[in-house]
Amino acid sequence: MIKIVPSILSADFANLGRDIKRVEDAGADMLHIDVMDGHFVPNITIGVPVVKSVRKVTRLPLNVHLMIAEPEKYVEPFARAGSDIIVFHIEVTDRPEDLIAGIRELGVKPGISVNPETGLDRIWGILDKLDMVLVMFVHPGFAGQALMHEIVWKVKELRKRAPEDFDIEVDGGINEKTISEIAGAGANVFVAGTAIFGSPDTAAAIRTLRQKAEEAFEARPQKA
Repeated sequence: MIKIVPSILSADFANLGRDIKRVEDAGADMLHIDVMDGHFVPNITIGVPVVKSVRKVTRLPLNVHLMIAEPEKYVEPFARAGSDIIVFHIEVTDRPEDLIAGIRELGVKPGISVNPETGLDRIWGILDKLDMVLVMFVHPGFAGQALMHEIVWKVKELRKRAPEDFDIEVDGGINEKTISEIAGAGANVFVAGTAIFGSPDTAAAIRTLRQKAEEAFEARPQKA
């Protein structure tokens, strides 16, 4: 169940194809693509053309994280560009069921992201309609932030309520020092940027993250 997912936000955008091939060859399970609009988060990153270009150079699934204010306007273009999973934020919509259904109709897996300050009560009623929940361990918008350990309880609660094969993704501050705690809480999909792209040995970095996550995930207390 463990999936290691490099975030291309930490790649060298002047050599993006090269860096993507490097992590693919090194054993990555997916690619994480952060789309920021300067409204929902105080930063601007990439759009549909980059996702379309990335799709051409890799066979890895594309996990597209829409940190944008009006995702309903853009899910179709991102789906057409080659997204395999589209994750939107629960904070930006009052009708998540409609957005989930629209994503699934496009042949893409739907996921929801929850900011550090957002309660899980916002998603309990729609958990069975999702393929993934992304728990943010930092405030979204910038790479390189430290993990907020006080959010670990969210992962534990999600794992209690979700099916055993449900994907719980975590993003923010994931590295070889922090991954065991989060995997031990029940997360199985780990977004990492600097810990992978900043390592001189990409394969070793991914291998270490995977080993630590697998050990902690398997050792965690099981459901009653």
